[in-house]
Amino acid sequence: MKPSLQNRLDRMQSRLEEVNAALSSEDAARDLKLLRRLNQEHNELSEVLGHFDAYRQAERDLQAAELMAADADMREFALEEIPLAQECLNNELATIEQLLLPRDPNDSRNAIVEIRAGTGGDESALFAGDLVRMYLRYCERLGWKTEILSASESELGGYKEVIVQIEGDKVFGKLKFESGGHRVQRVPATEAQGRIHTSACTVAVMAEADEVEDVQVSPEDLRIDVFRASGAGGQHVNKTESAVRITHLPSGIVAECQDDRSQHRNRDKAMKVLLTRLRDVQQRELHAKEAAHRKSLVGSGDRSERIRTYNFPQGRVTDHRINLTLYRLQAVMDGDLDELTDALVRAQIAEQVAALEEAA
Repeated sequence: MKPSLQNRLDRMQSRLEEVNAALSSEDAARDLKLLRRLNQEHNELSEVLGHFDAYRQAERDLQAAELMAADADMREFALEEIPLAQECLNNELATIEQLLLPRDPNDSRNAIVEIRAGTGGDESALFAGDLVRMYLRYCERLGWKTEILSASESELGGYKEVIVQIEGDKVFGKLKFESGGHRVQRVPATEAQGRIHTSACTVAVMAEADEVEDVQVSPEDLRIDVFRASGAGGQHVNKTESAVRITHLPSGIVAECQDDRSQHRNRDKAMKVLLTRLRDVQQRELHAKEAAHRKSLVGSGDRSERIRTYNFPQGRVTDHRINLTLYRLQAVMDGDLDELTDALVRAQIAEQVAALEEAA
């Protein structure tokens, strides 16, 4: 291990001790914001140092095996152990180096996912419904909590638009590469002649805003309208003014929610979506200059960018950013997205490593 890396890990060990002490302090007990930040730092430090402990154990195992190799009675056993210990050593070192790469500070946040039907009419709306189910099943596999904040259903059972809030461990870091255009090729249920149609939906994954820290909004900049909900929901929903629409006047950004019977809850949900959209715009503006010079390997996250095609006749799904094709479409639609999401994360890591090597 390079001395510079060893020194950095030693400093992280000292910092972990400081964080442990801070977590037990009265300040952390009084300040939930501080407590949350310390817990996040503790988890990140512990993850890296856990692999560092495994690396040092592999070092000890390798040294012990090399000593045994000098003993004629133990030589055969030692020669089997040496490559295993060396492989473990290399794997742990690679993991540590990856964990120490620059992190997106948003990766640990919860996310709000917006799915909208695009070109293709009713078939696009049906595909939007398929994408919603795919993501909900994926979240269920990972033990994440989901809530549909808003949904506009189509006549055939799909969705014109759906907004889903997702809470869990590193949600945004796992889902951020889903932003973009999703294309489907299949024979629609309404197609009498069996012709394959191409339709599209857009997916936007946004890191959820912290209402206190991230976005400062003046009440004077908001227009809040209440109205009667439309569509399904029963007599109560349709006969009372429970739906809420919030407009941010300076930007023109609008968020609306009418799915709950309570006007108060609809207002809270709409405000959460509005703040997340405002924060998303701020983040995009912040990174626009950098993105103009260097586009990420896994895509810009532009919602107009076609990122993936789901071909039902051939049973395949293709991610165009990393040229990955899987012939297991049904499993993917059932929420088994790990192979896709992991490949996208690895592509980002490889790009970061290449950029650091180029800079060095």
